[in-house]
Amino acid sequence: MIKRIFTLLTVTAVFISAVLYGGYRWTIEQPLNIPEAGRSLEIERGASVNSILNKLESEGVIQSVWPAKVYVRQSDVAKSIKVGEFFVPAGTTLPELFAILISNQQIKHKITLVEGTTFSEARATVALNTLLSHKNESISDLELFEKLKAAAKTDAFGAKHPEGMLYPDTYYFHKGDSGFSVLLRSHERLIEVLRKEWEGKAEGLPFSTPLEALTLASIVEKETGKPSERGEIAGVFARRLTKGMRLQTDPTVIYGLGERYVGNITRAHLKEKTAYNTYRINGLPPTPIALVGKEAIHAALHPKDGKTLYFVAKGDGSHQFSETISQHNQAVRKYQLKRRDDYRSRHQVPN
Repeated sequence: MIKRIFTLLTVTAVFISAVLYGGYRWTIEQPLNIPEAGRSLEIERGASVNSILNKLESEGVIQSVWPAKVYVRQSDVAKSIKVGEFFVPAGTTLPELFAILISNQQIKHKITLVEGTTFSEARATVALNTLLSHKNESISDLELFEKLKAAAKTDAFGAKHPEGMLYPDTYYFHKGDSGFSVLLRSHERLIEVLRKEWEGKAEGLPFSTPLEALTLASIVEKETGKPSERGEIAGVFARRLTKGMRLQTDPTVIYGLGERYVGNITRAHLKEKTAYNTYRINGLPPTPIALVGKEAIHAALHPKDGKTLYFVAKGDGSHQFSETISQHNQAVRKYQLKRRDDYRSRHQVPN
């Protein structure tokens, strides 16, 4: 009798276990409650598996926590869950969800630093991105630059000023990454590009360091309205430097004015002696004046041969290049004094 009861209980227990296991397997193999378009799921640093599962249950993604807890315990995936933001497509099952969470396939976001902007403007672009974390808002540009150099283990070609020390490009990041990490990648990319371009530079350039090349490239960047003219603009500046002529380029004046520039350069501005007023100083300004792309760096290191020493904006984004001052003055009268209605210009190099 006792044996029969034991056998019956055993059979019953096996049956119940089989039913429970079958229910468990059926449950975890069912698609989760994910919208047809899919959804993002963010795993925050320090989040426990229980907190993740409770959040999924409260949001209606899973119907019950216990099958998920059993699966996590059996599959031993808890220690492999990554931090970040993940995309979960419709039709995803519980095992597929955890396969996503232990992958390195976090959603990538992007941010673009633009050629011709300043270090401060690029920094502000990063600081305004709410998907990044920020910890360096209170320090100065110079202090930030020192931190970038230390992290990159570089002297930035001897630069003591942060201007131009970032590379304009599109950078991808994960939600929660630090803004500093984006700026660091940008700084390291600049060092890499400038070093490589410097190694292949042309002979007979009127400057002797990569930093000076970057400074000239920043002026070329600001002066160029038509990309195909970069080399010729660089050629004009290189010849002026070689001949001991002042660069006399408006973008340097504007940079030297800082916040005082409100859209127009006056005669008083051109006469004011600042470290960046190339109407008053000889040679290059002391630092770059903007972020510089690879094309402008290449142009500065491979200026186009020729005899032109002047250029003036034609109003369509291109320039008229001249060899003599008389030719240049004639071009100024044609394109500056009788401007077309749709005139647009970067700047000009006068005598």
